[in-house]
Amino acid sequence: MVNKNKEVDVSIILTEIEKEVSGIIVGQKEIIHGILRGVLCNGHVLVEGVPGTAKTLIVKSMATVLGCDMKRIQFTVDLLPTDITGIMSYSPEKGFKVEKGPIFTNFVLADEINRSPPKTQSALLEAMQEKSVTIASDTYDLPKPFFVMATENPLENSGVYTLPEAQVDRFLFKLLIGYPSAKEEQGVLKKNTTTSTFESYDLKAVLNPKKIVELQEKVKEVFTSEIIEEYIIRIVGESRNKDWEMGKYISYGGSPRASIALYIASKAEALMHGRDYVIPEDVREVAYPVLRHRIILNYEAEAEGITTDKVIKQILSKVSVP
Repeated sequence: MVNKNKEVDVSIILTEIEKEVSGIIVGQKEIIHGILRGVLCNGHVLVEGVPGTAKTLIVKSMATVLGCDMKRIQFTVDLLPTDITGIMSYSPEKGFKVEKGPIFTNFVLADEINRSPPKTQSALLEAMQEKSVTIASDTYDLPKPFFVMATENPLENSGVYTLPEAQVDRFLFKLLIGYPSAKEEQGVLKKNTTTSTFESYDLKAVLNPKKIVELQEKVKEVFTSEIIEEYIIRIVGESRNKDWEMGKYISYGGSPRASIALYIASKAEALMHGRDYVIPEDVREVAYPVLRHRIILNYEAEAEGITTDKVIKQILSKVSVP
């Protein structure tokens, strides 16, 4: 198990990070918590939300507070894979030279990833999985930590390319970012970066890349009992079950990768709450972001307004808590 003294320090650090980010971001606590959890899990996050909900600002703020470099890639229909990974260039004066792309950074914001064709999407997703990039005939490791937050706009249905389910599965979490409350939106008016610059908020770095990697290792040390492991397996197994009320709406359930994601995510959730062991509530908390993009619903579900979150809610109520 994690040493108790060090565990408390981790909890304090994470509280400091969330407090620092809240200096510029109004509301969106669940999104900030989810992104931070993704970083601790050494996983990537897919965020779905309408324009203007501070997705870019959240990632920029998180990168600053975590003491990491950040680059933004705007996905468009004419974006090429080499625009992301880099190319081998040649000049008569210097000869051949590797020009590394924007993916060589700690935090990548892949904005509106579904606006680019599958070939370009795959270049990013391959780098996410392998944590390395091949340019010409040489392979280059990406910096540590390496984190991708990709966004997609749910409003657009023309000029976009749906992410294949097998590629979406590469994202550890799918987070849904909604509109702020009336009170929060009033706070946005005072803190918006149109009337104030990002630099004027003077965000302080709480961590650095080396410390983040150490925290990622600490997540792996969090204890998970066999009972909790069985609970995870039963939840994912129920997502594949067709013989129950919601089963008729499910085309495909979660794969073993979903079980692995629940396993590591629940460890991170426990650590973020100052514990060195996982409890059922940790698993239930991360079930939605882990499973909502891994459970594939059929047309009948769409016709009846059944969402994956509704299915997940029913699964959690159906599976007995240990």
